[in-house]
Amino acid sequence: MKEFKEFLMQGSLVQLATAVIIGAAFGDVVKAFTQIIMDFIGLIGGQPDFSQVVIPGINVNIGVFLTALVSFVIIAAVVFFGVIKPYNALQARMKKNKEAEVAVEAPTTDELLAEIRDLLKARN
Repeated sequence: MKEFKEFLMQGSLVQLATAVIIGAAFGDVVKAFTQIIMDFIGLIGGQPDFSQVVIPGINVNIGVFLTALVSFVIIAAVVFFGVIKPYNALQARMKKNKEAEVAVEAPTTDELLAEIRDLLKARN
């Protein structure tokens, strides 16, 4: 029973569960935003649902594919501009700040050697 409790309390399991829950909620937000964009497409060009589009002469229905393709592009754009770009910008800023802290705090080799020399002199 103890092993099962440890398994449940592992950080990776908790993080994964949190990611799934947040991902599902974010999926609903993206779907709603996609529907808004599709409605705007409908206002501009008529019907936002392309399911009735067929290739003339062959009578092949490609509309379902077109609707899925437009939805995919909208979802990809939302994820890229709403998640990936801000995340990358934040990571770059944090990396720059961390490098600045390291550069300021880290003494040079000469400074360390001089400090060691001074400590050895004081000890003798």
